[in-house]
Amino acid sequence: MGKPFYKEQESEQLELEVVDLEEHELIVFNDDVNTFDHVIQTLIEVCQHTPEQAEQCTLIIHYKGKCTVKIGDFSELKPMRDAICDRGIWAEVF
Repeated sequence: MGKPFYKEQESEQLELEVVDLEEHELIVFNDDVNTFDHVIQTLIEVCQHTPEQAEQCTLIIHYKGKCTVKIGDFSELKPMRDAICDRGIWAEVF
């Protein structure tokens, strides 16, 4: 009987570094106090949204009651949440 047609490959063990990539959401909630312009301007200044992104998020906030405006690491989102709340807008990081 001859040799098999396949060549056995040596298995290598690779060590992979496990990185915690848990993403969080920065959510802005609707209220009856803040104007569209104020929320739009806040999203532009705090979250670096384009005017179009900020306007779309503001409409979602208004009609759906909330909108995820940014996704990322908690340490990145927490200061943004604080800055949004300092402007009188309700936001949370989940």
